[in-house]
Amino acid sequence: MLKRSYSRAVVSPYSTDFVKIVEVGPRDGLQNEKTLVPAQVKIELIERLANNGLSVVEATSFVSPKWVPQMGDNKQVLTSVKKKPGVFYPVLTPNLKGLEGAVAAGAEEVALFTAVTESFNRKNTNCSTQESLVRAKDVLKKALDQNLRVRGYLSCVLGCPYEGKVNPEKVAELAKELYDAGCYEISLGDTIGVGTAGSMATLLEHVLKVVPIEAVAVHCHDTYGQALANILKALEYGVRVVDSSVAGLGGCPYAPGAKGNVATEDVVYMLNGLGLKTGVDLDALIDTGDWISEQLGRPTNSRAAAALITARKRRQELEKAAHVDLKTAKL
Repeated sequence: MLKRSYSRAVVSPYSTDFVKIVEVGPRDGLQNEKTLVPAQVKIELIERLANNGLSVVEATSFVSPKWVPQMGDNKQVLTSVKKKPGVFYPVLTPNLKGLEGAVAAGAEEVALFTAVTESFNRKNTNCSTQESLVRAKDVLKKALDQNLRVRGYLSCVLGCPYEGKVNPEKVAELAKELYDAGCYEISLGDTIGVGTAGSMATLLEHVLKVVPIEAVAVHCHDTYGQALANILKALEYGVRVVDSSVAGLGGCPYAPGAKGNVATEDVVYMLNGLGLKTGVDLDALIDTGDWISEQLGRPTNSRAAAALITARKRRQELEKAAHVDLKTAKL
């Protein structure tokens, strides 16, 4: 009998007006940074995000530092973070060795991944899609045996940098395999950001026939400026789990200079406007995004944050000017 470990957010009553945001900035957002980010900065980022109201903060990846040097401090980061009650800190474990390291560091939730296309899997993990799926299931089984919650990532669900368009039936088939094997949630990743609201709708028509809607998440990249439109379409279909990255951290390796992960600030701003709840303090989140952007030496990739920071500064300038005028009038 399948032993599936669930996230608390999944076993709680499904709420149509609440959207769970999975913050991937500390892991997916930082992993391709060329300059090594100090462990203490990563730790503070994770703690800030949890304090901003995010209930899921992907902390790090237990992958070989030879391939991803940025994640070489994974154990230090995960063991040093002051865990906040009610917040989950999943880590990526691409193989059994990574899972062992994660367990040794005290991980309670892990994530695994595979891609939809043969070419992407061979380029990324040097194996076929079927071989990648077998590896993922091996990690999944061992993780479930240790009572860990397991999330599954599917890459290239709306397009592949090597094969182009992707068959939504194939995506649905793989999503079902991961769900049936025990993943409590399947994150559908538009890895190169080519998706549109139309292709997202077509994808969900297929996936939602075989995977329960409460177990489906969307992970949209903003390479073509379509991320929010795609998320909105997913929301219309009833999806209530969205992956995003503070300050839009994480570029697209297949389109140098283009935007990658959708910014959490932009997602929260849109959801607030729709009257949907997230539990996230947008003002505090903007401060966190501004802080990590300063640490990395570049401006935020969040359009909403950039606009709101400008408006905030303008308001402060006007208040200061009004205060000066009032003092002058009293003289």
